[in-house]
Amino acid sequence: MTHLDDSTICARGGWSDDFVTRPSNPPIYQTTAFDVDGLEQLEDLSSGAQHGYIYTRDGNPNHAAFAADVAALERADAGAVTASGMAAISSILLGYLKTGDHVVASRVLYGRTYQLLNDLHRAFGIEVTFADANDVADMRRALRPSTKLCVIESISNPLVEVVDLPGIVSAMGEVPVVVDNTFATPCLLRPIELGASIVFHSASKYLNGHGDVMLGVVAGNQQALTKVRRVAALYGFNANPLECWLASRGLRTLPLRMERVSANALRLAEFLNEHSAVSRVFYPGLPTQASHELAKTLLTKGFGGMLSFELKNDSGVRPLFKALSHTLPFSPTLADARTTLSYPAGTSHKFMAAEERRAYGISDGLIRVSVGLEDPTDVMREFDAALRGA
Repeated sequence: MTHLDDSTICARGGWSDDFVTRPSNPPIYQTTAFDVDGLEQLEDLSSGAQHGYIYTRDGNPNHAAFAADVAALERADAGAVTASGMAAISSILLGYLKTGDHVVASRVLYGRTYQLLNDLHRAFGIEVTFADANDVADMRRALRPSTKLCVIESISNPLVEVVDLPGIVSAMGEVPVVVDNTFATPCLLRPIELGASIVFHSASKYLNGHGDVMLGVVAGNQQALTKVRRVAALYGFNANPLECWLASRGLRTLPLRMERVSANALRLAEFLNEHSAVSRVFYPGLPTQASHELAKTLLTKGFGGMLSFELKNDSGVRPLFKALSHTLPFSPTLADARTTLSYPAGTSHKFMAAEERRAYGISDGLIRVSVGLEDPTDVMREFDAALRGA
């Protein structure tokens, strides 16, 4: 028996014989690359003649597992994962657009998406028209012969408006409609079934659901996903295997969590709507919301866990955040297990000029709430005490 030097043993360590029995939980393929038997296998893997992996930037079993599950939930043919939600939308835009192309986009979008579209205009000459997604005719008027994509959110951030997705798809004709479905998730709405071409998520949010992942995911047909995967690999938008594994674990409870946060958010919205310190509540489950009737048609399993509200007195915003900091904290994200608050004018939409924010309905007194899994009575009690103090 040949005895190897200690340095050789250590350098080649960490391996055991392949498992004869299958593990009950998927393993984490935390590896940069995959060993290849020889040049013949390399050629087969590269050409697609053999299924497998070469380099994690181009693909990994944890990537594939999470992407396939999200695609199945979205009723899509294929999926792809990226390092973040912004990497997801970047991969779509860079895969579809070139200088001189035109995009129709909702005027109320996540602030960084809005910023990205404007940056593409400045840097690459891609034209963008921001239209009112609540007005199908306005979206139709924005079309040009050079329009290559339409970008909208199924439920808008931060005003929580539900868009007439079938109407917009019809208005866009042959132009692919790209939908950010982060707020709704496929448990509440599946845009592809309503005619959208591509769906993407910040998987850091509800799909994972525990506030410990930075990840994006795209779902659509094979042709679209080929473009997305190419850009993601080329530009280095690739995801981390551990992040995908965590998101896959979170995905297992997604339907239960969406049912719970939808019920909790409705109760909180109704409570805030009657509170003397609150001037307005934005939540599609409220009859006072402009998109309520549409929401009842499209969101048949719940209205989601996101709501926003405005105080009667803007000066109470800072005291409110301070009063709630130890129970319902400020957090510039959403969809954790706990309830959190955010301030769109100072976080997600701070990149917009103040007059633009106000024109789009994003006031300096707007507070966004990501409703969690707590007992809603506790959350309402904490809000009541803080609102009275503010």
